[in-house]
Order: sequence, then structure tokens, then C-alpha cells
Amino acid sequence: MLHSHARIAIPAETKFLLPAYARRCEFGDLEDRENRRALAEWITTDRSTKFHALGLDAGEVVEEVAAGPPTIGSAIGIVFRAYARRHGKPRWGDKRPSYFRHVGTLLRMFPDAQFVHLVRDGRDCVASLLEMPWFDKDVHHAVSAWREAIDRGRRLAERLGPDSYYELQYERLVADPVDELTRLCAFLGEDFDPAMTRPEGLAKRTVSPRKKWHGRTHDAVTTSRIGAWAERLDPWQISLAEAAFGERLAEYGYEPSGLPRPPASQLARFTRISAHRRLAQRKAALRERWNQHHEPNPVRCLLAPETASPADRTESAESVQGG
Repeated sequence: MLHSHARIAIPAETKFLLPAYARRCEFGDLEDRENRRALAEWITTDRSTKFHALGLDAGEVVEEVAAGPPTIGSAIGIVFRAYARRHGKPRWGDKRPSYFRHVGTLLRMFPDAQFVHLVRDGRDCVASLLEMPWFDKDVHHAVSAWREAIDRGRRLAERLGPDSYYELQYERLVADPVDELTRLCAFLGEDFDPAMTRPEGLAKRTVSPRKKWHGRTHDAVTTSRIGAWAERLDPWQISLAEAAFGERLAEYGYEPSGLPRPPASQLARFTRISAHRRLAQRKAALRERWNQHHEPNPVRCLLAPETASPADRTESAESVQGG
């Protein structure tokens, strides 16, 4: 929908922004042009980055990064700017479900970023995750991910304020795209573009048919998937999700199923997994602090604001997952 706007370019999910940031110390001092070139060559040639999905000329991007400012944010911004330029648009953004965990990192590189957090019924998100071919964890992790996204979103709303953080709900978006997208455009400082309500035409050209989990983007916007969790999840999985989510579902207007509480064994397993995830996140935060003390360059994007304004940087849960 955002990519269908005449002024905003949002590519299919890429996988180089956070990995490049995480490896910034490995590329050495970016004041050295050859180090910038090595960074650009990694972005454009490593199969893990999905650069090929952008449809850009790798050699041209490498030269542009090598000639650009000596920061990791600038190098990444140049790639996305090139993508926006390819589509004749002045603004760009990126989306990945995991970005809700890395807002601090994104703001270090792009201090003027605006964040769009799309919230969906957590039970639908859990059902969706469990059906993804790339999701290799169980229902307890899926439940934890939605809860973490919601809790982090609340903190971000307070921290960033209404000019930088915007939250909308999937169910309202698909039920009344014009109204919801008009509000979203107002947040972004853009006029509403009616083409945003017909994203299927663009999706047929930009979303690979190999990504079958994105297949519905090729069809018109529909409300048919609202509440699909009732058929896609087992009763004990629904009960577990509702117990773990607590009041979060009701606060967004999602009705409970009325099922009894899940088995104590499943609640205990969820508690253990949730605790392990929090510990892993704390360890990751400590590693990031260490890296910040050893990074060879500033990381902020130094491109001119008028050519590198991020339109949105994250979507959350299908919720920042997607929903």
C-alpha cells in the first residue's frame, strides 16, 4: 500500500540493513574509500542480503556508496535512495517484522525516521507465523513474539511521540482502506493517493510468486482473513495465546474465545521460553553496547535530507510480523 503511493518507495523485504550495521566493525574505517567499496560489494553480492530483489545495477550502487559519505547509515541510505530513484520517488522506507526490536539502532542511523506499527489480532498472527515455511519455532515462541511487539510498541509510542510513531490496526485497514490510509498519509506528511487502496496491481509486479506466503497480496484487499485463527489454531493453542496476552487483546478490541485456560504444563513451558527470550535480548543489548564503544566511525546517515527522507522504517506484528 505504501509503495503504491506516488512519492514513497518501499521494497520487498531486504536483509542487509541490520546485518550491515551488526558487521560495521568488520568493514574497518569507512573514511577509507576501499572499505566503503568492500561494504557495498558485500551488500550487492552476498546472497543473504536479497539485494537482487531491488532490481538495481550492482556496479552503479557500489560506485555510489564508494563515493558517498563515510558512515554505515549513508551506505545503506544510498541503496534505498537508488531504489526510490528507480521508481521515480523522493521518499523511501523499509519493513521487516523484527524492526520493532531495533528502533534504537534505526534511529542512530536515521534520526528523522518515522515508524509505522501495524497491529493485528495476536491469534491471527500466531496462526500465520506457524504456517510460514521460514518459521522454525513453536507456538510458544510465536505467542511471545506478538506479546513482545505489543509491549515494545507501547513504550515506543511514549518515547517517540505522535510525529515519529504511528500505530494502526490490520482489521480496520482492510475494512476501510481509504479512511485508514488517509490518516496514515497525514502522519507521513503526504497527500492520500487512491492508488494505495489497489496494491494488488503493483504486488503482481514486485512480490515474487515464489513467496507463496505473500500470495494474497496479488488479490484485492479483503476482510476474509479476520478471525481466521478460530479454524487455523487448535483449542489449546488459542487458550495459551489468550492467557499469555492477558488484557492486550481486549485493549485492542479483540473478543476472547471463551475457551477454558490452557493446561498448566503449557503455561509453564511458555513462561520458560519467554524468560529465555528476555535473557537472549538482554545479552544482545550488552553486545550492542560493546560494539558501540568499538565502532570505527559514526553511523548516522549523512545524505541530504531532501533525498533520503525515510517514509517508514518498520511494520510490526503480522504485526511488526505483519499485524
